[in-house]
Amino acid sequence: MTEREIERTAPPELAGLPDDFWDGADIIAAPPKQAISFRVDQDVLSWFREQGPRYQTRMNAVLRSYVSRTKAGPRRKG
Repeated sequence: MTEREIERTAPPELAGLPDDFWDGADIIAAPPKQAISFRVDQDVLSWFREQGPRYQTRMNAVLRSYVSRTKAGPRRKG
């Protein structure tokens, strides 16, 4: 993409970043995905779909968060 195309399609919150903002950033490849058949309650699916495009990506993020929290062990109280 050209710089102009990037600027035109970038989300508004990225406008005006300093030129050196991405210096030193690491490129991290997304892990490969696997297509599955997944049964979920209709109201849950409806809620995610109502949030807009990429609802499946958001569902994956919620599941990933759960896995990370579970691997980290029990949470402390207090």
